[in-house]
Amino acid sequence: MHTEASGDRYVDLDAWGSLDILHTLWEGQLAAAAAIGPALRAIAAAAEDAESRLRGDGRLVYVGAGTSARIGVQDGVELPPTFNWPEERLRFGIAGGDSAILRSVEGAEDSTDEAVAWIADAEIGPDDVVIGLSASGTTPFTLAALQSARARGALTIGVANNPDTPILQNCAHPILVATGEEGIAGSTRMKAGTAQKIVLNLLSTLIMIRLGHVYRGRMIAMRATNQKLRARGIAR
Repeated sequence: MHTEASGDRYVDLDAWGSLDILHTLWEGQLAAAAAIGPALRAIAAAAEDAESRLRGDGRLVYVGAGTSARIGVQDGVELPPTFNWPEERLRFGIAGGDSAILRSVEGAEDSTDEAVAWIADAEIGPDDVVIGLSASGTTPFTLAALQSARARGALTIGVANNPDTPILQNCAHPILVATGEEGIAGSTRMKAGTAQKIVLNLLSTLIMIRLGHVYRGRMIAMRATNQKLRARGIAR
């Protein structure tokens, strides 16, 4: 897999000077952002399809393991304060359970039974939109969750960083962001993680815009929960 590959360029990375290391890692972050371009059409199609499901009582559901799960939570929890998205219409399927957000749960990403059980317990159905995140595109937990959600009629969106992988082949809307090898081999919290976060920023924001939560470039449904936000709410 490209995201797990070890590049010759980085073989002596740990012997470099600090500034050289940072320049290289920074270049990787820029490359991750640039890799989003070819995926914009797929992101737009996914958002437009999600809009019709979410105009009713449908829920926005993020599923993933490890870094990908945490990136999904980071995106999702911002939607209620920013766009007044109801908390009860937001769910997170995390390999290893909620505790895995703060502490790694080894082996949890391999549990397909846990994924299927979570989808069933959450009563995922035709009105729901399920976003599966996986850098490798092969994570068993995420794949099983997407397959189960799709079988129950949910709209499924897969985000992965390797082409032609099961996550992208088992969803209605595959979003490939091919970020390639990492500066530190296999450390997909870097380029792949950055790309996933950007994809979710774009996807969820476009969904909220299409649902009418933005007018003339302003967050018209924002929750004014502090002084700064109250001032922003009345500003012209």
